[in-house]
Amino acid sequence: MKKSKCDHSVFYRQSDTGIILLVVYIDDIVIIGSDTAGISSLKSFLHTQFQTKDLGFLKYFLGVEVTRSKKGIFLSQRKYVLDLLTEIGKLGAKPCNAPMTPNLQLTKEDGELFEDPEKYRMLVGNLNYLTVTRPDIAYSVNVVSQFMFAPTINHWAAFEQILCYLNGAPRCDLFYGNHDTLILNVF
Repeated sequence: MKKSKCDHSVFYRQSDTGIILLVVYIDDIVIIGSDTAGISSLKSFLHTQFQTKDLGFLKYFLGVEVTRSKKGIFLSQRKYVLDLLTEIGKLGAKPCNAPMTPNLQLTKEDGELFEDPEKYRMLVGNLNYLTVTRPDIAYSVNVVSQFMFAPTINHWAAFEQILCYLNGAPRCDLFYGNHDTLILNVF
């Protein structure tokens, strides 16, 4: 297999019958592709070299829930969102319709310093990971992440608005359909 130039945890093999992709994260492996015989052969080889366990179709990987249907695949981080909201004590917070107040302008000198900058950095990192399946919060997370070195109370308030937005819509899935053409929908 060859190592991907874009992501060093992804390996691939192209054959006449299709492609095999192998994703490795510490001790978790995902194998996908269109070469079913090659996938079976790879699984057998890995089993001879390592103690492995085939868990069947992918259902959950690194906080991402995977659901299959006849129409395609859904990726969701609903459990991740609910766990995050529970950890911060915002599960019962009043939901809002937008992840950020329109035209909000934050600056580095914007208010008093937040009392726990480590907590701010950790939670912004959690939100950053959430953008894997939630592009709707990507801009807002980018804005609050710009102030991780010295967050203020106003930066924390912007962060909390993202949480209130997530509380109102914890399950916004990404859908990859089973069609031959690529259709890109943006907002």
